[in-house]
Amino acid sequence: MPPRVAEPYEVPASLWNRPDTLTALRTRDVGAVFRLVRQYGGLSQTAIGSLTGYSQGKVSAIMSGSQQVTALEVFERIADGLHMPDQARMALGLAPRDLAAAPIPRQDSRPESPPPTVGLVRHGEDETEVRRRDFVGLAGAALFSAVVDQPLTRDEPSADADDLAAALTEHPAAGPHLPELAQLAAAVVRAKRSYQACRYSEVAAMLPALIRSLRLACVTLDGESRLKAHALSAEAHHVAASILLKQEDKGLAWLAADRSVHAARASESPLMMGSSARIITHALMDGGHHRAATGMASSAAQRLNAALSQPSPNDLSVYGTLLLRGAVAAARHGNRHTAAELLDEAEDAGRRLGHDGNHMWTAFGPNNVLCHRVNIALTLGDPGTAIENARRIDLDALPVNERKATVLLDTSRAFLALGKHDRALHILRTAGDLAPEEITTRPATRRLVRDILATAPISIRREAREYAESLGVTA
Repeated sequence: MPPRVAEPYEVPASLWNRPDTLTALRTRDVGAVFRLVRQYGGLSQTAIGSLTGYSQGKVSAIMSGSQQVTALEVFERIADGLHMPDQARMALGLAPRDLAAAPIPRQDSRPESPPPTVGLVRHGEDETEVRRRDFVGLAGAALFSAVVDQPLTRDEPSADADDLAAALTEHPAAGPHLPELAQLAAAVVRAKRSYQACRYSEVAAMLPALIRSLRLACVTLDGESRLKAHALSAEAHHVAASILLKQEDKGLAWLAADRSVHAARASESPLMMGSSARIITHALMDGGHHRAATGMASSAAQRLNAALSQPSPNDLSVYGTLLLRGAVAAARHGNRHTAAELLDEAEDAGRRLGHDGNHMWTAFGPNNVLCHRVNIALTLGDPGTAIENARRIDLDALPVNERKATVLLDTSRAFLALGKHDRALHILRTAGDLAPEEITTRPATRRLVRDILATAPISIRREAREYAESLGVTA
């Protein structure tokens, strides 16, 4: 083995502040990180391998893109070997060495107090831009601290603005008081409902305290109560990962999804394990691991189906949603055959269910399957088929606003791909009226607004520009 690299080969601190380095870290593109270390740090492939525990050949494969890094423990080893500062570690989705690097915003626990904002309104900003920036701040600070398991302290305030906040007040003799399991279950329901209603700032504000309380419950309770606490923790981390995926924080979203899966396993509930497999599949897709995501979703669906002799609505909904996740992943990998097979199986599950419900918070049913047909047709480069499927959807039958807004945005993209900017803009506005934060806080949606603005014909250019300006989006 080559000798350990000496201190003269240490990566310069300035590298970790570069925008391209931070982008590579946030997307967990280790190949790009290694290339930047070589280019700006002067380290050879052998030197990088010595610092990170790899052979020169392995480093070369990662840098060329023929091999990828996905395991959390390997990210930790790379971060340690390259002596990443806390800013870089956090961008990679890892806990900082100094947990004070990710402070939790202090909040007033009184129910009548509004959720706190992060920063002040800048000159010229409107309320939309402030809401977007506040959401990013909440997701990037308080949620980070909660997801990476920062320990509870006796003087730490609650971040929930409702009953959970009062339940976390100081007990005179025993330290933080653990809320009743029923209170925690009710808080999880509130978080799920807020997410599905696209009230992302609201749910981001309540999640940190909820996650910490559930962690405390998981180590304090025993028997059936502990299993229930683990199931609730799986749900809470599922919501956290979903919000972070919308905000395109890939590293931290992966960590939250991983926490959800581990909690689901600890709950010993096959149904909860299947439910959490949905979010880890989504995280894999978001990281570009489409083949792995297809395999994971399909395998989880098969395991769940094999264990069911007389499936309940919950069983059918989780099973069907896993099939839909797998179909989307297969489409992103360009595998039309597998995507079509999984869609057809999901459609059969929807027929067996017989309605569009929200069992296990899936929003699954026949219309949800059609929503995924829209997305998959668009992914496979067939916007005309996407629009045909969109016209078959009974939007009112979809049980949650998040799903309605998502299919409207996909339909807007389909019309834009066909050059029908007026229709694309009209549907985008409809989605914004239905779910404002789906437009104002999501980078992907703001890119859609920018695409419409940049290519709009003269006939609607002014309308597109005024709408974009109302959202703070420029071409």
